Amino acid sequence: MKTLELTAHPARPPSRISGITARVVSLDGEWLRLRWRIEGAQALVAPPFAGRGRDDGLWRTTCFELFVRDGEGPGYAEFNLSPSERWNAYRFADYREGQEELPLPREPDCTLRQGSSFAIFDAAIPAIPLFGGEPAIALSAVIEEEGAALSYWALAHPGADPDFHAPACFAATLEPPKRA
Repeated sequence: MKTLELTAHPARPPSRISGITARVVSLDGEWLRLRWRIEGAQALVAPPFAGRGRDDGLWRTTCFELFVRDGEGPGYAEFNLSPSERWNAYRFADYREGQEELPLPREPDCTLRQGSSFAIFDAAIPAIPLFGGEPAIALSAVIEEEGAALSYWALAHPGADPDFHAPACFAATLEPPKRA
């Protein structure tokens, strides 16, 4: 899959971050691997290491998100991935309705690497049956910078307020897993 440009929501612009790209690195029968690259990350605030485990409210600080809508139905899944190694996954029956925790066979693997002017966030999510066919996906990020400034990045911003769940945000597709 090609590299996708995320844009900051105009109502919540970044302080120093100059751009974010995201891409699906690979998808096989075991793992979906994703990468976000943050440019101008000198003032990026990453949550401290907390160890793997489910957690709510990850979007209150730097967090990376994947939304997957399989097939034609309104239901979708949300994956929240933190540099702290905390994560969560939810299933929704429809737009912001019927939220429940989505069980995963094993925990995602998350790693943040920071350079002098950029940061790379890599995540591997278990490739669960939800990923059949060619689902629509939304890639997004909540970025905290020094001074508690939050910016919201996505493939699309259809409304006056940031809303990663909006159907217009599902602006890319996920190719079927490669079989050996």
